[in-house]
Amino acid sequence: MNQKIVRRLKIKKHIRTKVNGTAERPRLTVFRSDNHIYAQIVDDQLGKTLAAASSLNIKDKVTKMEQAAQVGKLIASKAQEAGVSKVVFDRNGYLYHGRVKQLADAAREAGLNF
Repeated sequence: MNQKIVRRLKIKKHIRTKVNGTAERPRLTVFRSDNHIYAQIVDDQLGKTLAAASSLNIKDKVTKMEQAAQVGKLIASKAQEAGVSKVVFDRNGYLYHGRVKQLADAAREAGLNF
């Protein structure tokens, strides 16, 4: 396996020992692929996804950073529809930089607290 992937999975495992989603504060997790970015709000106690959003449905020709911002706004609106206002952020082993930071900032501006 690629060393970069192994490093991320090791960091992810360390993060997940500390970050856990509950009914009061579900976990907002981010997955970043080469072309797209995905976000989910998960209640770990029930093992249930409460809301999900991705850049797959964005048809506009925009940069990846703009896609991340749109997904952040979308996940925040879906979370509010599901009755979630406070979450705990799981960066999933990625650096809090670039697209991950853009998604988090957009979600905060749209009303999610973390």
